[in-house]
Amino acid sequence: MRHLIVVSHPSASSFTMALTRLYATELERLGHTQRTCDLYRMGFNPILGAAELASSADPGRTADSAGHWVPADVARAQQLVREADVLTVIYPLWWLSMPAIMKGYIDRVFARGFAYEPAHGIMRGLLTGKKCVLITLSGAPLTILTHDGRWSAVQALQDTQIFRSAGFELLEHLHLDQVQPNLPITAAEDHFARILGCARRHFSGAIAA
Repeated sequence: MRHLIVVSHPSASSFTMALTRLYATELERLGHTQRTCDLYRMGFNPILGAAELASSADPGRTADSAGHWVPADVARAQQLVREADVLTVIYPLWWLSMPAIMKGYIDRVFARGFAYEPAHGIMRGLLTGKKCVLITLSGAPLTILTHDGRWSAVQALQDTQIFRSAGFELLEHLHLDQVQPNLPITAAEDHFARILGCARRHFSGAIAA
């Protein structure tokens, strides 16, 4: 299978990036192909401008299958999604949401005509047939987030409103909690094991492309 991993963290030496590298390596060990898009290191522009929103045609833009005009960098990003069988999105939760660069990626790449079309007031996902894994990290314990309802809000706004609404089959939302600076080695090893388990659980028996 072909995997696209999209990750956002400003520090290349962060725990988020270490987990991403481990996950990507495990996919390859299982016989899959993967491409990692590290939004910070690639300098992805997260700003959706007025001209892009209006889908106006300019030099350097190409049309999508619905006839909308999109910037060249977005067209390239959409092509990577199009080519992938599985999308894995990895990011820390800041204020219980994704970093701004990841939100900008969603705003620009998961655009109308590519990821969805509205039909009679209902969003119709266009990325059906693709699978998705969502991996998030937080400093707060998941038990606290679940107890006061904040985790339900995360699932509604991110799992359902973004990924399922675009048509993905969400295989799993793996959340790694209590990730703090100077994380004890035992806690880090537990998170590493959970990342490996996620990859193996969903893709050990899958046929590689």
